[in-house]
Amino acid sequence: MKAILIVVYAACTLLFALAALANAADQTQTFPTSAGPVKITPLNHASTLIEAGGKTIYLDPAKPVKFAGLPKADLILITDIHGDHMDPDSIKEISKGDTEIISSPAVVQTVTTAKPIANGETKSWQGWTIEAIPAYNLKRGPAPGKLFHDKGRGNGYVLTYGGKRFYFSGDTEGVPEMRALKNIDVAFVCMNLPYTMPPEEAADAVKAFHPKIVIPYHYRGSDLAVFQKELEETGIEVRLLEWYPK
Repeated sequence: MKAILIVVYAACTLLFALAALANAADQTQTFPTSAGPVKITPLNHASTLIEAGGKTIYLDPAKPVKFAGLPKADLILITDIHGDHMDPDSIKEISKGDTEIISSPAVVQTVTTAKPIANGETKSWQGWTIEAIPAYNLKRGPAPGKLFHDKGRGNGYVLTYGGKRFYFSGDTEGVPEMRALKNIDVAFVCMNLPYTMPPEEAADAVKAFHPKIVIPYHYRGSDLAVFQKELEETGIEVRLLEWYPK
């Protein structure tokens, strides 16, 4: 009986993993570039899978993502120290011998194998250009005089590949550095209270830098219909993906 239960449990676990993979695949967005297609798949919350040129990149891999069946990482990018962005267990699970990790300097204190990239710095990796964009709160925090995300601690990233520029905001409000971005093809922008910003503020910031396509992520609990309505008639395409599979 015990052996049967173990087999049943293993089969159920596999089915759940396959269902999660199928859901993720349905959400994959493919973007043509001069160097070949870039495929971006939402996994959960801020966790994102990026595939291009035979390489696999994960942004903020963290629980509750089930990584069984997903490819190992060639590169891992981490934005901030909070557990929904920096998860040592998930990093270990998807890493292989030559996996590289790039993160904000604050993350390196915990993920000691990571190479730091500070706000405003740029690195090159396997045909990608990686720009670290400041990600921080302007006014929201856990108590008066404190912010959820201090300036200089966290990164957003602009990733350029084959002439296309992809922006991932990290945890941030609509800071001047976001609003000043130029020539962004696809923007992944956070919105959730109390930690970042509401949909209205996110939409206002997006209007300022006017990407061709914007995709909300890290939006748990936010009303995406409000965000979408705010961007009507701006010429910005809004794509709504499922980052919180049931």
